[in-house]
Amino acid sequence: MSGLNNHEGSKPTTSASNGGAGIRMTGESLLRVVPMVLSVVALVVMLKNAVANDYGSVSYSDLSGFQYLIYANGACAAYSLLSALYITSVFRSSTGTTAPSMSRRGAWTVFIFDQVATYVILAAGSVSAEVVYLANKGDVAVTWSEACGSYGGFCKKATVSTGITFSVVGFYVILSLISSYRLFSKYDAPSISSTAASSYPRNKQDQEMAAAFPA
Repeated sequence: MSGLNNHEGSKPTTSASNGGAGIRMTGESLLRVVPMVLSVVALVVMLKNAVANDYGSVSYSDLSGFQYLIYANGACAAYSLLSALYITSVFRSSTGTTAPSMSRRGAWTVFIFDQVATYVILAAGSVSAEVVYLANKGDVAVTWSEACGSYGGFCKKATVSTGITFSVVGFYVILSLISSYRLFSKYDAPSISSTAASSYPRNKQDQEMAAAFPA
């Protein structure tokens, strides 16, 4: 009877563990969809950023920093979609009695690409922020006057796109922490073998310390 009770008692624990892991995997998939949407929005806003008035015309294509922002957001949007699909496939491939778990190779792959995506989108946001700042404030040292007084609509759209890009950075920082934890939690803490423990201490100074302070 006791064996039967233990067996029956273990089912809820396993089910709860599997359910918790499934919720985490599903939550991460959704968390990867959000920066995809934000990256697309930032990309579209910048693509439509062109102004022509009495002072002349200006477009995102005139500034390499804004062009990089578009490429970076496009790449991150594509990666966000692929990584979300991969996380979902890991969850769906698990059986009803097995908690969804990513292989170590898969965990390494997601971890590396998360790091790359984070730095790529951070660089895009930083470069664009510098361009927006110079457009608003100018740079007296290089006789570069501010331009937002003449092209206010252009600067507003650039600011919005840059701000959204930084929100993508925030999401990828969180995703990088998640993938880091998932990867490195697969490794056990280093242990001291019995042979190594018996041979310690090895040098004279360690022997003197061991004699002075016996265990």
